[in-house]
Amino acid sequence: MTTAEQIMHEDAHWIPATETLDRAAQMMRQAGIGALPVSDSNRRMCGIITDRDIVLKCVALGHDPSKVTAGDLCEGTPRWADADDDITDVLAQMESHRIRRMPVIRDKQLVGMISEADIARNLPEAQVAEFVERICAA
Repeated sequence: MTTAEQIMHEDAHWIPATETLDRAAQMMRQAGIGALPVSDSNRRMCGIITDRDIVLKCVALGHDPSKVTAGDLCEGTPRWADADDDITDVLAQMESHRIRRMPVIRDKQLVGMISEADIARNLPEAQVAEFVERICAA
């Protein structure tokens, strides 16, 4: 059984809900990533924001990213995988919720992130093709 921990990249970053979107964009640029899990005041994940969210839900609407917080953009119930979860179950969850990046948690702490690139690098070609077909289907 392949677990989430075995294919995730470990150098995951998160941002407090109170931090501004301009800071989030700077963190993404510095780390070379496109998504950040967002934590509440108790250091629990309350959402995830992407570079696309910042552009479409803030900048394109004429809002100032130095005044809008990461928490302002969080919507819905955050999804995550436990580090010990079977990757087949993780992929099923990503597919059913059309999630392209999945935070990985151990003992209520962020330990990594699974991206499409991690899936492509670590799983058999047939499994990758099936995942891409399902997540990209209109």
